[in-house]
Amino acid sequence: QVQLVESGGGLVQAGGSLRLSCVASGIIFSASNMGWYCQAPGKQRELVATITNGGITNYADSVKGRFTISRDNAKNTAYLQMNSLKPGDTGVYYCSAAPRYTRATYWGQGTQVTVSS
Repeated sequence: QVQLVESGGGLVQAGGSLRLSCVASGIIFSASNMGWYCQAPGKQRELVATITNGGITNYADSVKGRFTISRDNAKNTAYLQMNSLKPGDTGVYYCSAAPRYTRATYWGQGTQVTVSS
């Protein structure tokens, strides 16, 4: 059974920082591309950052220079370090996992991030 469990969300003031974690089980984590997505109020879910199984990262333009995605294969965990948070970053953040050579994509339950002005 595949399970992705996010944690680390919360309420912070603009300019603050949070670190989100995603612990994966039921997949070969080291062979999976990982991603973070955000669903803001009234909007569709949008890509925030991705990291391949080889450690190559990509970011949405809106978070470049502020957010960092990383992974620790020994812990089956992906992270999203969020600095210089803005009210526009508010939303539910979801972790995704896409094992290589499959067409499946798995999602966590989400963790709420709220940035106040």
